[in-house]
Amino acid sequence: MGKRIIVELPRMVKIPDGEVEERIKVELALRLYEKGILSFGQARRLAGLSKWEFIELLVREGSGIPYGEEELESDLEALGELS
Repeated sequence: MGKRIIVELPRMVKIPDGEVEERIKVELALRLYEKGILSFGQARRLAGLSKWEFIELLVREGSGIPYGEEELESDLEALGELS
């Protein structure tokens, strides 16, 4: 199990109590991914999202869609299986 931290948010942060943990995980995942600290897979798992949900989030945030060598190899492998 990972580390657990307790964060006290200032009152100016208007997030409903039931959404705080989820929102913080998503924001943290986005920023750590953008900075190259987390891989795509690590970030999407931290955010608790599927591959496609995380891609949609990246597009909404203007971060773009990740497509590197790993994705290319996976796509080529899938194409080879279809042939």
